[in-house]
Amino acid sequence: MHYQNVRAAKFLDRPNRFIAHVELDGAVETVHVKNTGRCRELLIPGCTVYLEKGTNPNRKTAYDLIAVEKGETLINMDAQAPNRVFAEWAASGRFLPDVTAIRPEYVYGASRLDFCLETPGGLHLVEVKGVTLETDGKALFPDAPTERGVRHIRELQRAAESGLDAALFFVVQIEDIQSIAPNDATHPAFGKALREAAAHGVRVLAYDCDVTPDSLCIRREVPVILQGANFI
Repeated sequence: MHYQNVRAAKFLDRPNRFIAHVELDGAVETVHVKNTGRCRELLIPGCTVYLEKGTNPNRKTAYDLIAVEKGETLINMDAQAPNRVFAEWAASGRFLPDVTAIRPEYVYGASRLDFCLETPGGLHLVEVKGVTLETDGKALFPDAPTERGVRHIRELQRAAESGLDAALFFVVQIEDIQSIAPNDATHPAFGKALREAAAHGVRVLAYDCDVTPDSLCIRREVPVILQGANFI
């Protein structure tokens, strides 16, 4: 996926989870943050961020904050991007070779899962999670408690137990990640649910991405560490 009209700016502060103040062309600009997560380890005053200019002249903010430099690492932090890049990747046949239809926002049980992929062999349910938290090249999820995430895992487990193919797919919005693990220190219930689901047939997959200021593309599979991981 590609962004248009991307500009670099200096991050100043984030008064709430929806907006941030940046310095752009010597002036302070209020921008929309396309990630309502905490992102405290990313949005540090003085860091370089990347903005995409919006196309709607009537919107309150002219730019969206989509990526940030963490040291020498560029991290895409657009919360809408993981589903978009997964849909592109799945449409190319790299997830399943015989997909006949990709249905987003698929209602299953009491939840709305991100995708249902149809193949001649049946339905394949996929929940996508974007990942931006890393330390020393290792990714963790979630970066904040997510009861919604636990609920989705439980629905995937029920689907797997009923005979459907069900997968939790982590899109790590960072390049050259060594592994990913559940962040038990932040939300132990998520890690517990993920391990139980994996033991009952849910496939748990993770891929990192090629990241540039104006693009994001799924790159390669990385190991998912469900036991014996180090947490922050």
